[in-house]
Amino acid sequence: MKWPIIMHVNYCEQGQTIPEICQKAVDWGYDGVEFRGSSSTMSSEEYIDAISRSVKSSGLKNVVFGGPRITDPEEGMKFYKMASKNFKLTVCNMAVGMIPGGSAVAKKEDWAKGVEALKVLAWIAEEVGFKFALEIHMGYLHDLPASTMRLLEMLNNPAVGANLDFGNIVYLQDTLTIEDTVAMLGKNLYYVHLKNSYKLPMGRTAAGLADGAINHREYLTVLNKYGYKGFLCIEAPRAGDREWFARQDIAYLKALMDELGL
Repeated sequence: MKWPIIMHVNYCEQGQTIPEICQKAVDWGYDGVEFRGSSSTMSSEEYIDAISRSVKSSGLKNVVFGGPRITDPEEGMKFYKMASKNFKLTVCNMAVGMIPGGSAVAKKEDWAKGVEALKVLAWIAEEVGFKFALEIHMGYLHDLPASTMRLLEMLNNPAVGANLDFGNIVYLQDTLTIEDTVAMLGKNLYYVHLKNSYKLPMGRTAAGLADGAINHREYLTVLNKYGYKGFLCIEAPRAGDREWFARQDIAYLKALMDELGL
């Protein structure tokens, strides 16, 4: 298939071990896993070693790390250098500039701090040899495509791009189209998260990838039109049997890609 499909680790954060996560992802047909950028129970060395051993035993093809925000540049560099010795890193998910209210309330100094944080990411990515993708996510400076592009233009370094999570955007701005968003990000689009939800009278509720208001047939068609070449990562931010959701969601996505000739 045209785009490798990555399983976000939140499908398997219900007591599954790292070896189980890797093996299940392979068994269900995923090409990789996006892991958290740190462990609450292991050191960085132990965490990377555990993933490395499980990747080798399961045959998992790709590893992506997602956050958390890097507060210590030297520790961040150490983590990603260790990771790169064990995995062929191409892109990793990241966030900077957490701010209640997001970009709508950001002040000049918030943007300046955000750019300084991006410079650290660019330094690490260039040194290690991969790229970071800022996840478009509520509660951050990069909560919408326009604010994400503002940060990237202020940085002006191709080591950092965007992770388009349209499933987050609809919580803040449901009038922006998928095509407008992909066109706006252009060559800065390095990674894509997929999830779905329904609009309710008060807010939204999470749904299966095939079942919500976001039309992923249109989404994939637009990504193909604009020449996207990265990973597709499916998420499961909803309660219930997430292992079953993981199988349902990839079955839908693969069927859709096959039907569209992708």
